[in-house]
Amino acid sequence: MKIKSNLNKLFAIFLICLFFFANIPFVFATSEEPNLISQSAILVDNKTGKILFSKNENEKMYPASTTKIITAIIALENCQLDEIVTISYNTVMSIPDGYSSAYLQVDEKLTVEQLLELLLVHSANDAANALAEYIGGSVESFISMMNTKVNELGLSDTHFTNAFGMHDDNHYTTAKDLCNIMRYCMKNENFRKIAGKASCAIPATNKSDIRRYVSTNSLIIPNSNHYYPYLTCGKTGYTSQAGDCLVSCSYKDDLELICVILGGKTIDDTSTRFSETKTLFEYGYDNYSIRTLLHSNDKITSLEVKNGTKDTKNLDLLANSSICALLENSMLEEELNLEINLKEDIKAPIEQGDVLGTASYTIDKIEYKTDLLASHLVEKSKLLNYIIMTIVGIFLLVLIYFIFFHKRKTNVYEIKNF
Repeated sequence: MKIKSNLNKLFAIFLICLFFFANIPFVFATSEEPNLISQSAILVDNKTGKILFSKNENEKMYPASTTKIITAIIALENCQLDEIVTISYNTVMSIPDGYSSAYLQVDEKLTVEQLLELLLVHSANDAANALAEYIGGSVESFISMMNTKVNELGLSDTHFTNAFGMHDDNHYTTAKDLCNIMRYCMKNENFRKIAGKASCAIPATNKSDIRRYVSTNSLIIPNSNHYYPYLTCGKTGYTSQAGDCLVSCSYKDDLELICVILGGKTIDDTSTRFSETKTLFEYGYDNYSIRTLLHSNDKITSLEVKNGTKDTKNLDLLANSSICALLENSMLEEELNLEINLKEDIKAPIEQGDVLGTASYTIDKIEYKTDLLASHLVEKSKLLNYIIMTIVGIFLLVLIYFIFFHKRKTNVYEIKNF
C-alpha cells in the first residue's frame, strides 16, 4: 500500500510539472558572443550589410596581404583575363626579403588571369607589382588608382602605399572598411572564382616549366585541419606588425557572410585567424537566418475603388515579389510591423497588375520592400455619366419649355394689344 501511495504521489508531481512546463513559452536560445583573441574583427551579412558581430571594427590596423583583394578588383575592372603581361626587371627586384614571391623571371610572359591566381592563391607579391605596372604604367600610378577606388567606396579610414601589403605606417585600413572592400569585390564573378581556388597551376611559359601552388588559406583546402566546407573564398595576410589577417566569405542556408580578422596571433603553431573565422561564421549561422515574411502573390490588403463598377470595385492588392529578411532566430514574426503605403487618389480604370503602392518591413534600419499590384481589372462606373446626362437632359427640357412658353406668352400679349 505504501508503494502504491508513493507512486500516486510521483504521478501527481509528474502531472503538475507537465502542466507547468506546457505553459512556459519556449524561446530559442542564442549562443553567447565569441570572445576573440584577435585585435579586430567583424562579421557581416553580405546582402544587407548588417553587422552580426564586431570587435574594434573602426580601429586602424595594418592589412598585410589582404591588400591584394583591392589590387585584384582593380585589375579585373581594367583588363581582360587573356591579356599578356611581360614581367619587368623592377617587378622582380622590388620585393623585399621575407615577402612571398612566385619568383617570376624578367621578360617572362603571363596572362592577367595567371597573375591573379598567383596573387590570390599563392599571395605572390611580384604578381601584384606586375599587375600594378601593367595597369597603372607604374606602381605609383596604380597606388593612386587604389586610393581613388577607396574614396569612391566612401572609406575614410583606409589608405594604401603599395600594391601587396608591405608594412608601412601609412598603409592601413579597418576591419569595417576591409569588409566593405570585400563586399564590393564579391560582386565580380571572376573575383569569386579565382579567390575561391584551393590551388592553381601555371602552365609552362617562355621562362619556366609548369608551376603548382596551394592556397595560403587553410580554410579552403579540403582535408586540412582548418577546412571549413562552407567557405567560398578569401585572402590571408601576415606581417610581424599586422599579425595574422584573414578576410573571407562563406555561404550556408541561403545566408552569405563576410568575416574579417585583423591582428590575430599564432599560438602553438595554430593561427587564430582560422579558428576565430570559423567561430564567427558558426556564430552567425547559429543565431541568424533568412526568413520569408511575404510570398509573391500573397494578398496584403483590400480596398474599394469608389468609381469602379459594382462587380469590380472590391480590389485585392497582391505582393509583387517575396520579402525575405535576415532575422535573429529568437525574433518572432509577430513582433514585426508591416507598413503599407498606397498611392493617392486611386480610381478606375485600373488594369490588372498596376502598381498601386508598396508593402515594407524595416528591420534594424534595413528596409525590405515589395510593390503592391492590382489583382484584377477595375472598370470605371458609368453611373455618374448617366446622372450627368440626366441632369443635362432635364436642364435642356426646362430650357426648351421656358423658351417656348415665354415666346407663346409674348405672342398672346402682342395679339391682345393689336
